Amino acid sequence: MCGAKRMSPLERFLDTFLNPRVIGKYWPDILDGLIVTLELAIAVVVTGILVGLALACLRAVGIRAANIAIVCFADILRSLPPLVLILLIYFGFPNIGIVLSGPMVVYVVLSLVLAAFAEEIFWAGITSVDKGQWEAARSTGLGFAQTLGYVVLPQAVRLTLPPLANRAIAITKMTALGTVIGVPEILYQATTAQSFSGNASPLTLGALAYLALFLPFVVLARWLETRFAWRKA
Repeated sequence: MCGAKRMSPLERFLDTFLNPRVIGKYWPDILDGLIVTLELAIAVVVTGILVGLALACLRAVGIRAANIAIVCFADILRSLPPLVLILLIYFGFPNIGIVLSGPMVVYVVLSLVLAAFAEEIFWAGITSVDKGQWEAARSTGLGFAQTLGYVVLPQAVRLTLPPLANRAIAITKMTALGTVIGVPEILYQATTAQSFSGNASPLTLGALAYLALFLPFVVLARWLETRFAWRKA
């Protein structure tokens, strides 16, 4: 009696997760998703860090009303799950006449979330600088903005680089949440290909794409932690 050749566990694993036919068919889709994810990640990091830095500098001015608003913004955005905000804006805002594309919603939400965390990180760095340095700089004739920009911020940024890099990586990986609203990033392309092929190989490609994209940043963050770590006396 003739029958199909029985596959060994290893062959079954390779056929399920590393099927050459499926990989050859769907790798261009995963590459397209990688490009979308990379573009979103860069935009989120640049916007989030710049907005967070601007808010921390504004907070340093000491305007009570502005400080209260900044603290509320940071606390609310750090408390709410990004997925909730994505769904709220994407499905809720059209009811008030504001319609944003899926990629734009993910960009706006993740940028604001990163800005909230970045503001707190930068603020911690600013407040860690000894007040004596503020006073010494002001006594030389520097104005507030000059003291902040030339004396305080260089020290604060040095202290905040490691935690800021780690937080930026954590938040940019949340671009995968865009799959719930049809953003064609890596996870969306991988799960769509998996559904059509009935094989998990596209998910393996997706995992490798995420690894190729974010592993260099993880290594960079680890280097920053080592480079800017406090040295023991």
